[in-house]
Amino acid sequence: MYLPSWLSQLYRGLSRPIRRTTQPIWGSLSRSLVLSSQRRNPEFSSFVVRTNTCGELRSSHLGQEVTLCGWIQYRRQNTFLVLRDFHGLVQVIIPQDESAASVRKILCEAPMESVVQVSGTVISRPAGQENPKMPTGEIEIKVKTAELLNACKKLPFEIKDFMKKTEALRLQYRYLDLRSFQMQYNLRLRSQMVMKMRDYLCNLHGFVDIETPTLFKRTPGGAKEFLVPSREPGKFYSLPQSPQQFKQLLMVGGLDRYFQVARCYRDEGSRPDRQPEFTQIDIEMSFVDQTGIQSLIEGLLQYSWPNDKDPVVVPFPSMTFAEALATYGTDKPDTRFGMKIIDISDVFRNTEIRFLQDALSKPHGTVKAICIPEGAKYLKRKDIESIRKFSADHFDQEILPVFLNTNRNWNSPVANFIMESKRPELIRLMETQEEDVVLLTAGEHNKACSLLGKLRLECADLLETRGVVLRDPTLFSFLWVVDFPLFLPKEENPRELESAHHPFTAPHPSDIHLLYTEPKKVRSQHYDLVLNGNEIGGGSIRIHNAELQRYILATLLKEDVKLLSHILQALDYGAPPHGGIALGLDRLICLVTGSPSIRDVIAFPKSFRGHDLMSNTPDSIPPEELKPYHIQVSWPTDSKAAKAH
Repeated sequence: MYLPSWLSQLYRGLSRPIRRTTQPIWGSLSRSLVLSSQRRNPEFSSFVVRTNTCGELRSSHLGQEVTLCGWIQYRRQNTFLVLRDFHGLVQVIIPQDESAASVRKILCEAPMESVVQVSGTVISRPAGQENPKMPTGEIEIKVKTAELLNACKKLPFEIKDFMKKTEALRLQYRYLDLRSFQMQYNLRLRSQMVMKMRDYLCNLHGFVDIETPTLFKRTPGGAKEFLVPSREPGKFYSLPQSPQQFKQLLMVGGLDRYFQVARCYRDEGSRPDRQPEFTQIDIEMSFVDQTGIQSLIEGLLQYSWPNDKDPVVVPFPSMTFAEALATYGTDKPDTRFGMKIIDISDVFRNTEIRFLQDALSKPHGTVKAICIPEGAKYLKRKDIESIRKFSADHFDQEILPVFLNTNRNWNSPVANFIMESKRPELIRLMETQEEDVVLLTAGEHNKACSLLGKLRLECADLLETRGVVLRDPTLFSFLWVVDFPLFLPKEENPRELESAHHPFTAPHPSDIHLLYTEPKKVRSQHYDLVLNGNEIGGGSIRIHNAELQRYILATLLKEDVKLLSHILQALDYGAPPHGGIALGLDRLICLVTGSPSIRDVIAFPKSFRGHDLMSNTPDSIPPEELKPYHIQVSWPTDSKAAKAH
């Protein structure tokens, strides 16, 4: 069987032999879990009326009688047309002789994107008319019979990848958008990666694929959850933001290794690149530590990685949360390029510059800087003003641009003073060149680092719009970030604590004593997996001791333990040490395919406002249908919705 290049890349990995698993898994179960050492390419034309797909025919098929089904993509002067299916394109010759008038009528009059079935003979294209850009470019189909299966009305947009379409239009007519090459590639790649992940976890490492409920109860902390009314007055289900509690309970139940392609829900409102429903590769293991989970995930990604990309190199580098913040200004650093944050506090310990002096005199006060390579060449004056305004508006911080090339006359008096008095030290610490620009700020450590982390990315965007290549789009830079804080101060009340991730995360063994004296200083056994500056996974070793879990929930987080009485009780009944992780499948596939949005790797996504534009969801419900749930809608008096009803 012949596959088009893009599809063959997807399936090539399936045909390689996999080592045979010989380790017994609970006695007689081992025989059913042994992987076959032989793999075949999939058969795309089994069980259907076609004999072949449009994209598989080659010169080796010459003379064969074939039946094809597909969409009319292109027609030229009523002499030939191009037929398309998921597999590719093939040229079909429209018969011109009178005896085939009925066939000619069907193929000439059918609108573009109509569905047809044709039967005929595979023949060579005339000499000089071959199309080397087309996998089927050496052959064409001499049609004998044709049937119009379904005529197509005038389309809202052409089914061509190069045609510009608004995202709203694509989502409204998603079933048409799915016909595009890019959407076909994205969804098929996603399917293949998931299948190989399942193979790796279940067949090679003995994980059990278990479905968990989507109707559950409210979970304290974390993201806001969707509510589902029940027929009991005042009682609601919640849609879980993850199967967190269930997978821990499965470990208590002795399942040992759990895996699920899990659908999750978060009511986060209007977020540009988030979805209210999303998919996780959800994993939990008993008797495991952080290193074990990380090794498992590295192997999983290496095994499931597409063959048309550079191989994944393991082990992934690791960095503590504190290092990531200090060096990159974020807990999800993009390590494909430099522009690291440098601490230059020592240079200004005895400075006379007032705002630097004030910053260094305060607790955790610091002076930090980043170097923009060839910034003097690529950044314009309006860019510098925009950077300064962003810093003031969003961080209430002052940014001081320092141009090393003082001939530009863009330096402020303060910057000129710094260059006159500190130039050699700055050049040594920042490793700067003549055309570079240094962005300097002073203030509290975390705040200064966060600001420079944002500006690092903003400046990288600016430089790349002007032709500088900083972030190689073909490079996949994985990074583990570890040793996060276990708690964070609540925004609305900084004297109270909330979980940095979720309340089931175990504290770092070295910091357990601090839980009772200085809980803000406790590190967690949480770990995030970052790819090219995006968090694609997160997990932790869990608390398996009921007393410790109760103390953290009730005493430190002030949560109502009655909501979690079932899990606290389970931990008291011989819970094994356990840990896990969840990979964000949508984000991972988005990065692998180089798609601009996660909506491009989901078959039927919601808009950034959480709406399904195709079916006009969410929708109104008549009051009589709400009565069994003992709820009614209270319309805001000044809302458009109230006026509409």
